[in-house]
Amino acid sequence: MPSGVEIAGPSGSRYDEILTPEALDLIAVLHRELAQRRLDLLEARVRRQEELSAGGALDFLASTEAIRGDTTWRVAPPAPGLVDRRVEITGPTDKKMTINALNSGAKVWLADFEDANTPLWDNMITGQLNLKDALDRTIDYTSEEGKSYQLRPDEELATIVVRPRGWHLPEKHLLIDGQRASGSLVDFALYFAHCARRQLEKGKGPYFYLAKMESHLEARLWNDAFVLAQDALGIQQGTIRATVLIETIPAAFEMQEILYELRDHSAGLNAGRWDYLFSIIKKFRTRGADFVLPERNAVTMTAPMMRAYTELLVKTCHARGAHAMGGMAAFIPSRRDPEVNERALAKVREDKTRESGAGFDGSWVAHPDLVPICREIFDSVLGDSPNQLGKQRDDVHVTAAELLAVSQTPGDITEAGLRNNISVGLQYLANWLAGTGAVAIFNLMEDAATAEISRSQIWQWLHNDIKLADGPVVTRDLVERIIGEELAKIRQQLGDAYDENQYEQATSLFTEVALADDYVDFLTLPAYERMP
Repeated sequence: MPSGVEIAGPSGSRYDEILTPEALDLIAVLHRELAQRRLDLLEARVRRQEELSAGGALDFLASTEAIRGDTTWRVAPPAPGLVDRRVEITGPTDKKMTINALNSGAKVWLADFEDANTPLWDNMITGQLNLKDALDRTIDYTSEEGKSYQLRPDEELATIVVRPRGWHLPEKHLLIDGQRASGSLVDFALYFAHCARRQLEKGKGPYFYLAKMESHLEARLWNDAFVLAQDALGIQQGTIRATVLIETIPAAFEMQEILYELRDHSAGLNAGRWDYLFSIIKKFRTRGADFVLPERNAVTMTAPMMRAYTELLVKTCHARGAHAMGGMAAFIPSRRDPEVNERALAKVREDKTRESGAGFDGSWVAHPDLVPICREIFDSVLGDSPNQLGKQRDDVHVTAAELLAVSQTPGDITEAGLRNNISVGLQYLANWLAGTGAVAIFNLMEDAATAEISRSQIWQWLHNDIKLADGPVVTRDLVERIIGEELAKIRQQLGDAYDENQYEQATSLFTEVALADDYVDFLTLPAYERMP
């Protein structure tokens, strides 16, 4: 065990293959060099929030105007395995999902240690084992029904791109010099230490998706982590590639600067639509009716502010030679309801057609059954080309006001919308606390981002005296009454599978993050403290 490193989590089968002295030493090196900067950047988020809550505005940064104005710089050319990204599938790193995602026919699999995962210590370590085993082709899975899952030949598999946890999340089971390590650096370092060379031997490389950043200075921190890690393992600089999710409203104003900071390691930007909505609600939660969105299922990508955000993303990426990746199709096909499928698949087609037409180089799906639809739509636009990097969007000119045009979003806030937010929040948190981070609810794949929207909308409606389109003003009494009614429906629906203790914990947590006077920045922070 390297000096100053303490493992505070329980041990398990084959953990020693992941928690090796070399991997732990890399975590320690990164922590000692970067931990204070990380904490300073998190504090900068708090100060920015205070400014916004006091009436401040967001705008493109005057201090970085020279970077935006310099038309000569480009990011690194696309890396092997990341040239053609027309369909990407997302999901957690359990055994079954690992095999299914790699076999899905998608070009890329986002192997998720973040929003589609629950940070149980066992999930974090066995997930790393599954990725290593997949690269070694020693992974297999047999279901309780006796169905066997095995990998297809390497050339048919998706490229692995790992999403570590965001900068705000700690890892309480790994202490460096008595301090909790950063979940981001733990996830990154464990994968890099074990799989970087394995990926290079297969002709690809260690690739990452970076979540929930709020500034180019946070991107600079990631870039410095990459430089340190490559030096520590003797791997050539620029081998790592990272795609950044633009999923916070502050980051939308710093897309060019984020690409610039990561330019030697950049693989592009992604339109992380659900977290983006969560961020808008969070940042402007106390700013009155002009910043109140309709209920979440009414907000579409054709809303003016969402269209401005996605068009700016494509223009920014392609001007710098970077991939622009589209958002998530979260629909889960039903085996029992063809009518639900027909309506939902029509929306998926419409969404992916709009993205491909706007110039995106590919898009996300949450379920293997959606891979063929997404691929077909992008095939029809791409033809023989692997991407649309040549499609410049010189016609796009987006202002700060257009990115912030929340009040122009069509849609209502109804009792059904309130009930949906409550039911989704309760069901998701019950599963999250039990160890599952991607949960199918009402034919949609819910993850931490959509749960964040659900509870944040309720908090905002409550604190801004919002009146339902078909009912009363949203009050604490109203929300608590509906929580009881929705819990009764869940209990009836689940029958014997209903876990009283689990839903008691979920209700307590949901009430805390949706109704407390003080808004909690991320529900996963108090939720994590409730975990073993």
